[in-house]
Amino acid sequence: MNRPDFHPPQTGTGLWRRLARWFDNEAGGDHGTAVDPARIDWLRLLPFIAMHLMCLGVIWVGWSPVALGVAVALYGLRMFAITGFYHRYFSHRSFRTTRGLQFVFALLGATAGQRGPLWWAAHHRRHHARSDQAADLHSPVRHGFLWSHMGWFMAAESFPTDLKAVPDLARYPELHWLDRFDTLVPLALALALYGLGELLDFTAPSLGTDGPQMLIWGFFVSTVVLYHVTYTINSVAHRFGRRRYRTRDNSRNNGWLALLTFGEGWHNNHHHYPGSARQGFYWWEIDITYYLLLLLARLRLIWDLRPVPVAVRDARRTDSGAPA
Repeated sequence: MNRPDFHPPQTGTGLWRRLARWFDNEAGGDHGTAVDPARIDWLRLLPFIAMHLMCLGVIWVGWSPVALGVAVALYGLRMFAITGFYHRYFSHRSFRTTRGLQFVFALLGATAGQRGPLWWAAHHRRHHARSDQAADLHSPVRHGFLWSHMGWFMAAESFPTDLKAVPDLARYPELHWLDRFDTLVPLALALALYGLGELLDFTAPSLGTDGPQMLIWGFFVSTVVLYHVTYTINSVAHRFGRRRYRTRDNSRNNGWLALLTFGEGWHNNHHHYPGSARQGFYWWEIDITYYLLLLLARLRLIWDLRPVPVAVRDARRTDSGAPA
């Protein structure tokens, strides 16, 4: 990680403002800026560390098929909310839907603990505009692998939501609310999972689960795995894989990542033509998110999925593992 500096602890009003931002991103009014905005904010790092430490709870709570099943199901549901809606819909507008469904999937995406939809889309649009350039906040080429994987979003410069980058989304007050109070949504999920575990322990003790076990597996383990699999698209997919197209960045296609991320691993394809709802350009490139979007289209919940034009798909091919 090329930029590992930490802010020293602050006292007084400044500390309370930063603590308040764990729950309200607009608390204090200065949006978390610091003397050196490229440094990691140590206080914002604490909840992230706590999420990982809580996964060690599996040692004490054990496991059960139902808890593991809930963890896998929530991984899949939230991965689709991130890839299908945070990414392909909010960031790239690659299909259309109703305002109601837009909010439902924004809410589901927020349970993943990856900030709100406006913040996510604004940063992603910036990434495409400046991919692997100095201004790309999570380029492994410019800033190092670990920084691109999980350091950049804990820096003060990454905290604010650039509403100018998402004027089409910022006009929805419900999305702005999710952005402002993005921590409350995963907290609500955690409480709901604990309650579900306690309910199952009371009504169906033969399932062998309870509140603490459901909380650890369903929330902490599932969320942390989801974190790092998602982060690989910023780090691994700009370092390892094949380059089919001569893009201006170092994006790569990686089939293993495509399986884990429901299609996002076809990253060189995506940087070649970001506006498509489909990232696996060919039939053999598995793109689970696209298949699920097709299902929603069949149900008439979404429409106008943007395809990959054949001329675009077949253009500027390099078939190389090295940057073009």
